[in-house]
Amino acid sequence: MKKNLLIGLTSIALLTATPAPINVLADSPPKTTMQQQGQLEEKDKSLFNSEHYDFVKYSEIQAKLDQLASESNRITIEESDVTSANGHKMYTVIVSDTDAKGKFGHYKALRKKMIKSPMKAQEFVDKHPDVKVPVMINGSIHGTEFVGTDAVLQLIERFSKENDAQTKEILEDHILIFNVVANPDGRIGATRFNGNGIDLNRDFITQSQVETEHMVDMITEWNPMVFLDLHGYVKGSGGPSKPGLIEPCTPPHNPNYEYDLFSKWALNQAEAMEKSIVNNKESYQNTNTETSNVDYQNMTGTYIPQRDDSAGWDDYPPIFTPMYAMYHGAYGYTLEAPTNDWDGVQWTYDAVMGALSYSSENKVEMVKDQIEIFKRGVQFDHPFHESGHFPKAYILPVDEQDSSATLKVVQHLEDNDISVEQAKKDFEYNSVTYPKGTYIVPMDQAKAGLANTMLWDGEDITEDTPSMYDISAWNLPELWGFKAIEVSADAAFDVKGAPVNKVTTNGEVVGSGPYAIPNTSVESISIANSLLNSGHSLQRDEEGTLYAPAELRSELKELVKDHPVKIESKQVPQGVEVIDSQTVAILKDGGMNKAQTHAGTKLALERLGFTVQEVTPQEVAENGLNTDVFIYNGTSNLISYNNRLANKEFGLESQEQYNQFKGNVENFVENGGNYVAIGAGASTATKALGLTDVEINKGGANSNGIVKLTHTQSSLTAGYQQSDLGFVYQPTWYTNTEDKTVISTYENSDNFFLAGHWKGQEAAKGKPVIVQDGNVTLMGLEPGFRDHTDYLFRLLSNAIYTK
Repeated sequence: MKKNLLIGLTSIALLTATPAPINVLADSPPKTTMQQQGQLEEKDKSLFNSEHYDFVKYSEIQAKLDQLASESNRITIEESDVTSANGHKMYTVIVSDTDAKGKFGHYKALRKKMIKSPMKAQEFVDKHPDVKVPVMINGSIHGTEFVGTDAVLQLIERFSKENDAQTKEILEDHILIFNVVANPDGRIGATRFNGNGIDLNRDFITQSQVETEHMVDMITEWNPMVFLDLHGYVKGSGGPSKPGLIEPCTPPHNPNYEYDLFSKWALNQAEAMEKSIVNNKESYQNTNTETSNVDYQNMTGTYIPQRDDSAGWDDYPPIFTPMYAMYHGAYGYTLEAPTNDWDGVQWTYDAVMGALSYSSENKVEMVKDQIEIFKRGVQFDHPFHESGHFPKAYILPVDEQDSSATLKVVQHLEDNDISVEQAKKDFEYNSVTYPKGTYIVPMDQAKAGLANTMLWDGEDITEDTPSMYDISAWNLPELWGFKAIEVSADAAFDVKGAPVNKVTTNGEVVGSGPYAIPNTSVESISIANSLLNSGHSLQRDEEGTLYAPAELRSELKELVKDHPVKIESKQVPQGVEVIDSQTVAILKDGGMNKAQTHAGTKLALERLGFTVQEVTPQEVAENGLNTDVFIYNGTSNLISYNNRLANKEFGLESQEQYNQFKGNVENFVENGGNYVAIGAGASTATKALGLTDVEINKGGANSNGIVKLTHTQSSLTAGYQQSDLGFVYQPTWYTNTEDKTVISTYENSDNFFLAGHWKGQEAAKGKPVIVQDGNVTLMGLEPGFRDHTDYLFRLLSNAIYTK
């Protein structure tokens, strides 16, 4: 493979249109001590990729960067204490000309000025057209998409060392910020996910992972003008002559963007990237054309969804990195290389060069339009939107007993550059009086689009488009469990507030016991589980409230220091059940079809305070189950032994192993084990295993959103209202339930689907969505979805506590 690379680089060097990508990889450094001792096991390939090459291993990157830093005075390696989920370093590299190096604080301050005083910032740009603008380049957020980081390394070397006219011009106009390996765990393990099993490129509204927080910090620190996210692999969407993909996207576009300002530049910049690729097509090696069917040397372009399609690759949800960056004014693009080889690396490199040259040529007007986004926010003037689209403010009331959800979102907003205030005195709105200290999010601020995206109620877009690429609803108030009161745009609302400086998260223990731990939030249940895991027993009533004896006062006082929950003395009612610590196993899917459904549920359970054991299908077949609870939340293919090569390591291996799995799960249920199936795949598998004869009905694989539910009074729905909310992803409902216990149904109304995209939703109206069949619980919801749906997590703890 390295021979092919060197041949390719020799050919590239002959080009005159743009200087060649530079091989920082030819002379690999000796293996590190960590590698020699076998402490870092790095995979050479992923079976999910159709091509393979000798990509740069994570363990080689620091030495390469250190070497470049010693050879060039343009490069800055930023030291950070941020590490990945598995404890690996994140590398931030800044490349600039020597005039800018040492002045990064100055340039960051100028970027902040865009937010605080956008009118003055525009005037500054007019007077100083030579100002440098930051561009952020993100390498391989999906670990198996290796080419992104390799292209980043080549770009860093070029801009650190070369002196050709194009390089010098780009450095005169830009500061280049590289997140070299956005997902170290994924690169090391050759998996799409980080060490917690989370797809980081679905985490930008939740920001549950340290890697995501790191990227958010970089974006809010620099407010980059352009954001390029380097991915793979899209081969044939544009036909054989247009391999790869470069955004902008198809509709639907999120309604909270100032999309007119983005659209002025986005397609032209994408076509500049395309042109840069095509101009260099003769230098590509076509190493894997026979198997990949990608003929780089005969490229005429690449697939640009907004130009070449009408639907299917949208920028509606803010979960993706470039889409999130757009709320900070960036021109954000996903670049999907065609192949996992050195040609794919060059395609990515060429695309980035095209983007940088375009922003050099158009820098002044592009940055002024970026500032215009912030100016519209500050002036509460959004000409692209219908009047009233943005509310004047949001009121975030605080629950006196359990303020954890509200405080979480306040901190979240602050971390995302959104200003939050606290009322200086009591005030009234719509005949409701709110006390002093109530949180308010004024919407006359620079990043109003992001604030509204995080706080609005969402919408049903089923009729707007035939399909969606991913989720269509992520509503924080509904799914995190706090109230966000919209103050209409034309309301008379003049409440004086003070900026929030610090969010305090301490709770309170009141009285002499016994103590009622409310079933109100992730935080309250985690308090209870801390006591249970320490060997104490608690009592649980029909509302899910957990009672601790008086002698646990000191433990409770220690626990509420970090949990904003008020725990009060209350008489223990009649009919309570004794609850002890529960052992929980969850079926590990590893990455079937590049998706880890169970990972979000596992993290939800851990945040609730449960100790969770992951077990593979093979382990269940060989060893059986020895826990109190077994949770299946994943694809039905996990119990198949006819999986394609890439999935074989995650599923079962033979009919005999399937029979062993089936027999062990049957024994678990028959002996009183608590079996919980979550979602469409697990429900289908449970039926196939013969654990239920309930009929499983499913919506489309990409249908998802927020639904209205009708709950019965049950231990499984304790702590929720009879009429409440849920979240579905591939919606599921059940029939043939006449002799079963129906716990919850979709609301029997035509508008039970609140927000998202779900063709055929009417078939589920009024149908069961949570059903008990003996010791088997079927949930058609996704209460632990991607560690995002905090409000629904207690459906999991209820299911675990229910005997």
